[in-house]
Amino acid sequence: MLFTLLRRYTRPYRWHMVAVVVLQLVSVLAILYLPSLNARIIDQGVATGDTDYIWRTGGIMLLVALAQIVSAVSAVYFGAQASMGLGRDLRSGVYTSVDRFGAQEVTHYGAPTLITRGTNDVHQVEMLFLMILNFMVTLPLMVIGGVIMAVQEDAGLSWLVLVAAIVVVVLMTFLIRRLVPLFSVMQSKIDGINGVLREQIMGIRVVRAFVREPYETRRFDSSNRQITDVSVTIGRVFVLMGPLLTIVLHGAEVAVLWFGGHRVEAGQVEIGSLTAFLQYLMQILLAVMMGSFMAMMFPRAIICARRVGDVLETVPAVKPPERTVAPQEHRGVVEFRNVGFRYPGAENPVLSGLDFRAEPGTTTAIIGATGAGKSTALHLIPRLHDATEGAVLLDGTDVRELDKAEITRRVGIVPQKPYLFSGTVASNLRFGNSEATDDELWEALRIAQADDFVRNRVTGDGGSRAVGLDSAIAQGGTDVSGGQRQRLCIARALVADPLVYLFDDSFSALDVATDARLRESLRPVTSNATLIIVAQRVSTITEADQILVVDAGRVVARGTHQELLDESATYREIVESQLSAEEAS
Repeated sequence: MLFTLLRRYTRPYRWHMVAVVVLQLVSVLAILYLPSLNARIIDQGVATGDTDYIWRTGGIMLLVALAQIVSAVSAVYFGAQASMGLGRDLRSGVYTSVDRFGAQEVTHYGAPTLITRGTNDVHQVEMLFLMILNFMVTLPLMVIGGVIMAVQEDAGLSWLVLVAAIVVVVLMTFLIRRLVPLFSVMQSKIDGINGVLREQIMGIRVVRAFVREPYETRRFDSSNRQITDVSVTIGRVFVLMGPLLTIVLHGAEVAVLWFGGHRVEAGQVEIGSLTAFLQYLMQILLAVMMGSFMAMMFPRAIICARRVGDVLETVPAVKPPERTVAPQEHRGVVEFRNVGFRYPGAENPVLSGLDFRAEPGTTTAIIGATGAGKSTALHLIPRLHDATEGAVLLDGTDVRELDKAEITRRVGIVPQKPYLFSGTVASNLRFGNSEATDDELWEALRIAQADDFVRNRVTGDGGSRAVGLDSAIAQGGTDVSGGQRQRLCIARALVADPLVYLFDDSFSALDVATDARLRESLRPVTSNATLIIVAQRVSTITEADQILVVDAGRVVARGTHQELLDESATYREIVESQLSAEEAS
């Protein structure tokens, strides 16, 4: 998966990669040439007292060193450009894939792991690619070139290069085998701590309300301790690597000086050549060490790439239509034809044999016990899920054959759990219609019974104050009450001005008086639209044109409020549990 991702996402940066290869080649050749020049200075300049030769060769060394510096810096620059671009494109790819996910895929992965995969995992792949560009060209050239140059200087000591390289490879292989499973565990622990932290931040009010701070602190400490323990174990392996490799390097250096000294004494090699050989040996071993270090990064990057690839290759259950169909009508008629829905792996269906038709200018209400399938039925219309049986039609066309943008233009939904984005009141209301004017926003707020608290809303600090539509909204709308959040979400749907309004228990946080005023204000505005309301509270739906009583995913009764009171024992039981006899009649 790692190489598949690199092959797919590095195509736009192939010229950067070519530049890196060329520049790294120049840099390596310069590095390999410098010890040879140094040997000449010692053997042909210092030994003979030829000052002019020392100056000439020293000048060449300066030019070669300058060329090496310029090429190395340029190679790092182009490598950084390519790797950062790769990271940006990968994050964009993960975001695009997640954006196409339906509720099923988001539930399968969970928000914490999706966040980790789109950030930390992508970063690991990005850093590995940067290391590959900076060293994978340099290292083989350095090893091969270093061996050739070292043998040219003194073939009699070449066996030391082989022995030292084998020792380094054996040590690094041992360390890598220890690290591979640890990196896999570490990524899962990062998922875990992200999940705990996100849950605690989002539910801080509940935590405080139940005085559960000590318990949540222990939960976080447990997750934090787990990831710390894994990190410490990985750190111990890395700490062990340094001293072991240092011992090998210094041991090789001592061996060269010991055996090389005897060869110098015997006249088999000159001092300058021995010095150059020692430098080449150090370059070779450092290259092998760096290559081994990169090999240690590969396991974690492979695991991260696999996790990123899983997200990129996940095919959403709600797929875009192969061929879109343009509805002939533009009215907002919703029709369910023998609709059934079953979650993957579930033993029983959530919905079964659901049939009804909702016309423009009418209100259809769905009521039933918790878990009866009311919200699921509503979610089939904007394709948050797809029906597994039957068909959901919008203006006579199966929603599975409609373009997503077409559905969005026709359908507006106020979800069961109202959500506001960080920004301002205005930016949240314009989420469904970016061209809406301030007057249109205020009108939507008036209908949703939210204009008073928005006009009086003041946010800001440090002398800067924002009021009304420009007042700030925190992420998730945590700085407004539940009822205010619901009303803002209703106003957001009104600004979009769809043909079909879906209210998924969207009035539950409102008091009875506000609920009544809001529904009264909605009537003239939505008189030509189709309203489908999921409700727990009977008072919200008493005036609906048709009420569907759902039990275990099936419609067990339908009719107006009065008809159901007379004919449906299930509905009558729901009503009597909420309303007095006088209100029921």
